[in-house]
Amino acid sequence: MTKNLSALAGEAAAERLQKFVRDNPDIERIELLFPTINGIFRGKWLPPEDIAKLAKGELRLPVSIYALDTWGHDVDATGLGIVDGDPDGIGIPILDSLARIPWTKHPAAQILMTMVTVDGEPCRYDPRQILAGVLSRFDKLGLTPVVATELEFFFIKPIGSGAGAGAGAGAPEPPFQSLSGNLCNLDVMAAYDDVLHDIRQYCETQGVAVDIVLAEAGNGQFELNFKHVADALLAADQAIVFKRIVIGTAQKHGLDATFMAKPYGDDMGSGMHVHVSLLDKDGANIFSSENGVGLQLQQAIGGVLSTMRQLQAIFAPNLNSYRRFQPNLFAPVRAVWGLDHRGVAVRVPQSAGPNARLEHRICGADVNPYLAIAAILGGMQTGLENQISPGPPLETGNVVAGTRLHHDWKSAVDEFAGSAAAAEIFGDDFRKVYTALRHSEIETLSKQVSDVEYRTYLRSI
Repeated sequence: MTKNLSALAGEAAAERLQKFVRDNPDIERIELLFPTINGIFRGKWLPPEDIAKLAKGELRLPVSIYALDTWGHDVDATGLGIVDGDPDGIGIPILDSLARIPWTKHPAAQILMTMVTVDGEPCRYDPRQILAGVLSRFDKLGLTPVVATELEFFFIKPIGSGAGAGAGAGAPEPPFQSLSGNLCNLDVMAAYDDVLHDIRQYCETQGVAVDIVLAEAGNGQFELNFKHVADALLAADQAIVFKRIVIGTAQKHGLDATFMAKPYGDDMGSGMHVHVSLLDKDGANIFSSENGVGLQLQQAIGGVLSTMRQLQAIFAPNLNSYRRFQPNLFAPVRAVWGLDHRGVAVRVPQSAGPNARLEHRICGADVNPYLAIAAILGGMQTGLENQISPGPPLETGNVVAGTRLHHDWKSAVDEFAGSAAAAEIFGDDFRKVYTALRHSEIETLSKQVSDVEYRTYLRSI
């Protein structure tokens, strides 16, 4: 087993897992969570008495689970699944993620999983392993990324059991139709006090380090900020677990929640902003400068901007993602940077002191956090190694300069498919599988005739 995974298994791990079961004797199941390429959890329910199997490498699942499409189907063009015999990988537990699930009817726990091959090598389609690979390159440079995310989402009225793709699901409805002026509105937050209270409590139960909660501009929309951590894998773990917490807690309160990038055509979309700084071996922030934006921070920004369009299929992974990229809706449409300007793709909130960092602002809330953070860090490394200048920052006014980002899904995926930056950061095998997965979904959705098309054209032309 490879060095970076060996610490997650073995006798000490088995004892730690079994101690959790002893300390929680009422637990009826342990949910094993494998975050896939689409950011959807797949996995198994494990009886508590069998938990030691996780540390013995006895839990196996097909490698192809990572490359199932959004509907849970194999995509032959990925080369995974029955077309290659559907071989197994070995599930490895992320021990620190083991926690109770507070919102389930019956007592349960969950644990994040990663995967290795039967030869003990990291699975090259596992998004967590992709990010781990990027981090290993920073480790060789003597640098440690410090990462924090901000995630937006909407509370909505419960979705009926028949809703979903192909079932005639209409637009979601906000829980309270009469609320307006939502942005930072304390009265709006009070209306959701019970569910927000439980979300914070459940985050604490599951070890998710949350910080500030605020009402966003959309009706029923909120943002939660996470604390900065010198562990990018942990930051991604917390972001993806948080989505599960929000949805589970909302349902417990008779609501639902969505992390769709743009659930309403005429309202704000939901994003995931990512804040990143870099520490050297002595723990000093290399981005800090007392004389404006330091050279290394500029180079990191230059790398992020130069790769942004190539990697946009990661930052905006779905058809709905591209509805966010409209002028004056706080979703950047050009690869440009600035200081205290929320219309740019990369913002510098602070350039001096321990909090000097960049803020990456183009991701939708529908991203896979592992892949998004890997893409951002990969772009930063490209900028630092090649000393890429980002050009002058945008000072004020509308964003009219800089490379135009993709405004449609297919063009973004096509560029990703041929991107050298994508191959360098994610590996050529992953790039090919990701591209095949996205192209398959594009083909499937392009055949769907929408309700609005029927209403507009069926009888009028």
